[in-house]
Amino acid sequence: MVSAINSCALDAVAHALSDGPVPLLVLRLPEFERIAWREGKRAARRVERATLRIFHEASQRAVRAGDLTLHEPGSDLFLIAMTARGRAARLPSPVDCRTVLERVGAAVSLDSGLRVETGWTLVQRNEGAAGIDAAAGTALERGARERERYEFFSTIGHELRTPLTSIRGYLETLLDGDADPALAPQFLETARRETLRMARLLDGMLEFSLLDLSADALAQTCQLNAQIDAACEVVRPLAQLRGITLRVATSPPVNALLDADAALQLLINLIENAIKYGREGGVVNVDAQASGAEAVVRVDDDGPGIDPAERDAIFGLRVRGAQSFARPGHGIGLAIVKMIAERAGGAVRVDRSPLGGARFEVALPTKAEFGISLS
Repeated sequence: MVSAINSCALDAVAHALSDGPVPLLVLRLPEFERIAWREGKRAARRVERATLRIFHEASQRAVRAGDLTLHEPGSDLFLIAMTARGRAARLPSPVDCRTVLERVGAAVSLDSGLRVETGWTLVQRNEGAAGIDAAAGTALERGARERERYEFFSTIGHELRTPLTSIRGYLETLLDGDADPALAPQFLETARRETLRMARLLDGMLEFSLLDLSADALAQTCQLNAQIDAACEVVRPLAQLRGITLRVATSPPVNALLDADAALQLLINLIENAIKYGREGGVVNVDAQASGAEAVVRVDDDGPGIDPAERDAIFGLRVRGAQSFARPGHGIGLAIVKMIAERAGGAVRVDRSPLGGARFEVALPTKAEFGISLS
């Protein structure tokens, strides 16, 4: 499959360009090429025709009279040229373009079951119809950059939500008067520690976005046992809400070649995930052990577990397992765990837990490639 648009229908766009720039909305279905390769061109054309019908139906609900939809047979591109002019001949705003693109893209993806890449740009008057092919590539590049920014800020929002939830939980317990007075200083200290950690995340969000750990973060060491205790304190309100007991195995001190904040974020996401998917009133086990040149952290829950066919996919950004429909979440936490572990030189995997649910195991280095052992 090619991504070229050379239809005579572009003459209408060329005519509209004589009045000024035209917003071009682009949808690309990259799986067409895979279908053609694996199942043959006939199967790909069958999928293309079905997708084209969905595209036209969705576009009719989203665009204005005078806007044009374009598609060249054999192409994986579907285009909308917003040639209709509003009042005072004004161009559609960026918000209008994004809204139409999101509505049409979501409908095509949902009804076809195929992944859709989207983007938009302006085709200038002097580019004419011949410039649309190049503009489609520009639009898709722009869309990819926008998605990267969206994922970045979604990740930051996810990471800030955890300390805020913890702080609120401890403060509400104190305000309701349900806490043992002897525990009040501990609750306040945990809330204070989380505000400091949240401030560090905000101060360094560009450097420590958890999508791009800095070299400094990977040149420091931490004691995992202390970070496990701190992570359990952070997620304890959620555990208490579900009646789940957190059990931390005692072990000799285990160090890892990773910044303390990064290690804490990794552990919070792992333990929080186990609490979300564990059995109501159940138990979550956490332990860390030294194993040769590695520090190994294991988190076990007694929930439904993860199907072997999904065990690799669940670490993808915004991917959630089949058991996640009844649980809140955004499909970000486990992706962050994988990013932190791999950029520290380690790895993460999931298997069946002795408790009956899922076991997440993270291996982290205890020494640099040309350093000395830390454990």
